[in-house]
Amino acid sequence: MGRHHKAVGSHDGSGTKKGKGGVKDVVRLITIALTITAVVKELRTPHEERTWHGAVVGFVPYDFRRPTLARIRERMWAPQDPHLVNPRVFGLGWTVNLGRLVTLARNRVSAG
Repeated sequence: MGRHHKAVGSHDGSGTKKGKGGVKDVVRLITIALTITAVVKELRTPHEERTWHGAVVGFVPYDFRRPTLARIRERMWAPQDPHLVNPRVFGLGWTVNLGRLVTLARNRVSAG
């Protein structure tokens, strides 16, 4: 009598469903697969030619070099850069260029 059975797909209390695999799980698996692909790509490159940055599957950027202040500014705070998203400072994927975002917001406020 005191037993409670959870049905497949029932909530586990964390707000996510168990047993169904959601979009987050798919994104996580793709990210892991692409990261492994990038590392393998670098390790297959002759040691003296490794850069530890580039792209996988033709367009997903990666950068496993030690972050520098210059690269952080270049990718995350570049108001004059026309791109709203840039490659991440470290890791796989993209990051928001906050400098550009602020510039666009200021321009919109001053124009309205």
